[in-house]
Amino acid sequence: MEPFVVHKGKVAGLDRANVDTDQIIPKQFLKRIERTGFGQFLFYDWRYIDENKPNPDFELNRPENAGATILVANENFGCGSSREHAPWALLDYGFRAIIAPSFADIFYNNCLKNSLLPIKLAKEDVEYLLKKAEAADYELTISLEEQAVYDEEGFRRTFEIDPYRKQLLLKGWDEIDLTFVYEPYIVEYEKSRP
Repeated sequence: MEPFVVHKGKVAGLDRANVDTDQIIPKQFLKRIERTGFGQFLFYDWRYIDENKPNPDFELNRPENAGATILVANENFGCGSSREHAPWALLDYGFRAIIAPSFADIFYNNCLKNSLLPIKLAKEDVEYLLKKAEAADYELTISLEEQAVYDEEGFRRTFEIDPYRKQLLLKGWDEIDLTFVYEPYIVEYEKSRP
């Protein structure tokens, strides 16, 4: 996985509450087992009017949101079924972080396990960011080391993250990568067995 240390990126706003995983990646696209290729189906039922005809009213289809890597959404983002494909789709589309007042627990953990940083900020801070995201080219910087989100206009907020998950993200590791740190000990142990 790609390490997450500091990320500066364009912000897109999705001012919707209770965005469930069925909307993030609809069930008909869950036939693959790879982690890639899902970005084209992200928010499919909202992004398209008919098959592959873009909906001009959907937030992410607006020209000013092209190339955004930080998504700001409203409360309870990622509710619904526990599909890991949802963070895969968001990552494959190009997002590195999601900022919201709250996340569904399983979705939040799935994001952290897949190097997509979910950041919980106060409702009033999210409302501020959603308003700022309406302007083209609004950017935020996220420093995982400092656990801070800030812009060049004076906005700066800190966020909480589990120290274990923080270290994995900083190194770009998942639990399997962490296991390899202990490989010499495992090999030594296996040599001692008859």
